[in-house]
Amino acid sequence: MEKLRLLVIDDEPGMRHSIGRALRSFTVKLPEIEGETGFDVDQAATVAEGLAQIMSAPPDILLLDYKLPDGTGLDVLTRLGDLQSRVLTVMVTAYATLDTAIRATKSGAHDFLAKPFTPTELKDTVRKAAEHLIVQRRARELAEEKRQVRFQFIRVLGHELKAPLAAVEGFLYLLRERTCGNDIAAYDEIVRRCLARTEGMRKLITDLLDLTRIESGERRRSLAEVDLVALARTALETVQPAADERAIRLELTGDPDVTLHADRVELEIILNNLLSNAVKYNRDGGQVTLELRGAADHVTLAVTDTGIGLTPADCARLFNDFVRIKNDRTRMITGSGLGLSTVKKIAQLYDGDVDVHSTWEVGSTFTVTLKRLTDQPADDHAAQRDPTVVTGLG
Repeated sequence: MEKLRLLVIDDEPGMRHSIGRALRSFTVKLPEIEGETGFDVDQAATVAEGLAQIMSAPPDILLLDYKLPDGTGLDVLTRLGDLQSRVLTVMVTAYATLDTAIRATKSGAHDFLAKPFTPTELKDTVRKAAEHLIVQRRARELAEEKRQVRFQFIRVLGHELKAPLAAVEGFLYLLRERTCGNDIAAYDEIVRRCLARTEGMRKLITDLLDLTRIESGERRRSLAEVDLVALARTALETVQPAADERAIRLELTGDPDVTLHADRVELEIILNNLLSNAVKYNRDGGQVTLELRGAADHVTLAVTDTGIGLTPADCARLFNDFVRIKNDRTRMITGSGLGLSTVKKIAQLYDGDVDVHSTWEVGSTFTVTLKRLTDQPADDHAAQRDPTVVTGLG
């Protein structure tokens, strides 16, 4: 259990001990955080003694009496200096006048507790102070986390763009200096490589936009009944040219009629990412199989390839942002490292998930499970259908 340090500065021994006794087993629980927060209570009787404790080990919460033998609580507040932002102060006094409250607040006090008070009033005041302190800390932590994420994002983005930009720049210098002479055809390969690099950068930007729109919730979803089989055929046609270049056969199998109440664009992103990866990381003359299955409460999309495959260590980190598996077989394959993390985030919008089963140098199967919305009628016949080949492509 997390504990907050609370310092009581009061010249009445009975008051100090009563506060310590009341808060000994008192805890605060916030719905926004896990677990409970308790209190370790320290005591001081004078301004000097209290300041000494604060300077050596600043408390989280300060219960500060207004009238003290060697000064006032306001003297403590004015001498806290920079520590004032780290210590949440509650003024405790029998002189509960409006003027005292205003002066205490202007000096940095967070709250005001008038003597005499009951244990319940004390706990209510301490609870409010603790809640304010914890929420404030969480806000600072989130702000720091956001700053770190932004820094990491820019660092990775800069790294991913630096190599293709440098390559294009180098090729442009070759063109400017007429390195290959005056034969225009001799420059075709240079132009092809430039276009390949710019296409890779365009894909990175597209993936980034997809990811940020999904994570931020700014993209407006349009839910409707989607024919997954028709959508799958279109996705296969999109990757067909790249597959034909390497004699890779494409096949669509599974249930002949699969529908899902979903956002069409989100399903397109899933299919396009999985199929393009299956072609890119395949071997020449290999095969890619897309299998669609419909059940009463969910649908599954499984893409199997006969490609490079993955190690167990690679599989464990594959769905994180900006993760690309780099080895001798994949070094020349371009990609943003965002496609699969985007697929996972979309699947989670449907209370689903994505997983991978892979064997090195044999191939991989990526399976996406999407649950049906509870307010939509289920397909009662889906579970009874026999596996059939819908169509063969390639």
